[in-house]
Amino acid sequence: MDLNTLVALQKIIYLVVTLLLCVFLYLYIFKMYRDERKGIRDYEKYSRLALDDSIDDEIIEKRK
Repeated sequence: MDLNTLVALQKIIYLVVTLLLCVFLYLYIFKMYRDERKGIRDYEKYSRLALDDSIDDEIIEKRK
């Protein structure tokens, strides 16, 4: 393989990886939205995590 072929292959791989990461990001956002809407998880509680950062604060959700 010459240098031009390697550069072209690198560009293609970069594009494919970038597109896959974008797809995974949007799928994760959709999953979070769907879980919030179905009532499986309440992400409003997690938004208070930065403000309620004391050792004496209550646990957000118990582990199963």
